[in-house]
Amino acid sequence: MAKKAGTKRGWVYSAPTPSKSKVPDDVKADVQQKAEALVSSHLKPRFVKEPPEDTQWNYIVDIHTKWYGSYFYFCSKYRVPAPNAISEYFEEKFARLEHTGSGKFNLAYMRHTGQWWEIAQGLTLEECLEMIREDPLFQP
Repeated sequence: MAKKAGTKRGWVYSAPTPSKSKVPDDVKADVQQKAEALVSSHLKPRFVKEPPEDTQWNYIVDIHTKWYGSYFYFCSKYRVPAPNAISEYFEEKFARLEHTGSGKFNLAYMRHTGQWWEIAQGLTLEECLEMIREDPLFQP
């Protein structure tokens, strides 16, 4: 293949991207404890129900939380009752807290497009958990 006239190729310096700060262990433990309390006292009783009589549709069987990097996720586990299902269960993340430092968090929800949509920035943990409790955007 012939090289186009005027085309120059070469190496270009690319500065390293700054790494995100690691979440302190005490913050992780505090978030985990308070989020689990919200899940067990509010989210599970409201959204995890007995299997429906007509098991044609997917239904929630569990709600849990997990850390991944500086993100804390609220996840729901669904059961797929169809006989031809690829898998009997699948997991969906429905709310995300991003630790930004100094006890502040950004709050996002998963849109129907599969993208995270950040709604609020610089909230305290209590404000985030209250929004998850009250706002349907942040619920499964």
